Amino acid sequence: MDLLKNVFSLGLGAAAATKDQIEKAVDSLVKKGEISKEDSKDLIKNWVEKGEQAQKQLDDSVKAKVNQTLNGLNLATKEEVQDLERRIQILEKQNQNRQS
Repeated sequence: MDLLKNVFSLGLGAAAATKDQIEKAVDSLVKKGEISKEDSKDLIKNWVEKGEQAQKQLDDSVKAKVNQTLNGLNLATKEEVQDLERRIQILEKQNQNRQS
C-alpha cells in the first residue's frame, strides 16, 4: 500500500508544480503583452482544468495497473485473512474444550 501512497503523493506534487508552471507561463505572456490580465485568469483556469483531467486519467490508469498486478500475485484479501482468523479461533476453542 506504500506504493499507492507514493503514487498519490507524486500526483499531488506534480499537480501543484504544474499549476505553478502554468501561472508562470501565463504571467510571462501577460508581461510580453501577448494576452490581457483578464484573459490570463481564464487561460490559467482552462489549462489547470485540462491538467487535472489528464492527472485523473493518469491516476486511474496507474490504479488499474496496480490492481491488475496485485490480482496477478494471487494475494489473500483482508476479508479472506479475517475469515481464516475467525476459523482458527473456533478451532482453538474446540480443541481447548476437548482437552478439558
